[in-house]
Amino acid sequence: MNSDLLTQLLQQVCDRRIEIAEAVRRIKALPFEDLEFAKVDLHRALRHGRPEVIYCPGKTPDQVIQILRTLRRNGQHVLATRADPDLQAIVQAAVPEMRYHAPARILTDLDLDDAEQGIGSVLVVAAGTSDLPVAEEAVLTARACGARVTPVYDVGVAGLHRLLAQLDRIQQARAIVVVAGMEGALPSVVGGLCAAPVIAVPTSVGYGASFGGLAALLGMLNSCASNVTVVNIDNGFGAGYVASLINQLPPPDPAPARRGDGVA
Repeated sequence: MNSDLLTQLLQQVCDRRIEIAEAVRRIKALPFEDLEFAKVDLHRALRHGRPEVIYCPGKTPDQVIQILRTLRRNGQHVLATRADPDLQAIVQAAVPEMRYHAPARILTDLDLDDAEQGIGSVLVVAAGTSDLPVAEEAVLTARACGARVTPVYDVGVAGLHRLLAQLDRIQQARAIVVVAGMEGALPSVVGGLCAAPVIAVPTSVGYGASFGGLAALLGMLNSCASNVTVVNIDNGFGAGYVASLINQLPPPDPAPARRGDGVA
């Protein structure tokens, strides 16, 4: 249940269209539904403005299907991350309304293909083509959370002119997700070009000494750009989610003029 559905339910009680006992029955199941193997949080959309998200690895197809059906039955949209093609086929056979976004490995009942949907401005910057699965996860997550998202791909530091060609977008964004593997230098460069918060995502892309993304993670944690913060390796979902929260914050009030500013 989300705030809109709860408001509708209370209005129905006020209008005497449903009995108080029926409203109590519906609200009683509000916090969570116990499926034995999972306690599905039905209260999260009320607390966070966003429903619970299904992390697919480690769950059987039947468990994923039961969880998403529970969420949908309670009026919530579904976002399921890290779904492989085998799981996708089983889930879509059981719930045809689910759409699969292969690069991001996301299953959802939302239409996330429209790049113009949403509010504000979130930029998702990827260093190389090999980083796209993580970058796409960030794009679709932020879009599912209501942000207008622009992807900018293959602009790593090995060809800095490609990044500088996107300078206007970088400086106009309200929040920026930067996805990079290898040495992980790109977030510091982007952070030095803008005032917006930069959420760095190290990926496991790279040769032996990248240690599965550890080299990029350590490089990003030691960024000299003070507007850069870092999420876990390959965590495009977490970066996109936080970027959407930053994007929805009200813009700061203009600083008051100090004596002498702009005065001849």
